[in-house]
Amino acid sequence: MTTYTHGQSSPSLGDAKLRPMVIEIIEKKIEYLRKDKTLNIYGTVVFGTASSFSGMLANFIFRHCFKVKHDAVKTYASLTTLPFLSTVVAYKLLVTDALYSGNISKENCALRSSLVGIVCGVIYPTGLAFSKNGRLAVKYHTVPLPPKGRVLLHWVMLSQTQVKGMAIPLIFQLFFGVYNGLRHYAIFESTLEKTVHED
Repeated sequence: MTTYTHGQSSPSLGDAKLRPMVIEIIEKKIEYLRKDKTLNIYGTVVFGTASSFSGMLANFIFRHCFKVKHDAVKTYASLTTLPFLSTVVAYKLLVTDALYSGNISKENCALRSSLVGIVCGVIYPTGLAFSKNGRLAVKYHTVPLPPKGRVLLHWVMLSQTQVKGMAIPLIFQLFFGVYNGLRHYAIFESTLEKTVHED
């Protein structure tokens, strides 16, 4: 139990004066961060949508290479939803969360964003389309089966020329990733400046 000397103010009176000011500052920061998140959610959704289109292109290319005509809805559904979800989740974990924790620089933000675009928007859908349509080609015997021990090499040689078409989404995802990361960082910086000026 603490005792107070004459002329010393009670801490409860000081807390009562500071509490409304602290609550107001916190509310302003939350409001700015909400605006920031609503502005950036569109960039993330567009980024994920670009990955979905990349998955559709990869599926089209490998279905054509392997002459697969079965289970079109099944493969297109998985190759649009899985790249979209992986891009959105990876972007949130690697870029957005790091940005809000303050552990990322401008260049690092652009680099991480472009890597998310390349890995989740091009490499992952291409590998997924390759494996799904390769299995369907083996199941329905649409192309000659590879010799034993050279399965992967056979499939790569079979689809080598058509896969070059995936260079278009690769370049697009690279540039769009850099743009999205820089834009996200700029919006976050302006939000922080506004909160500092308001305080």
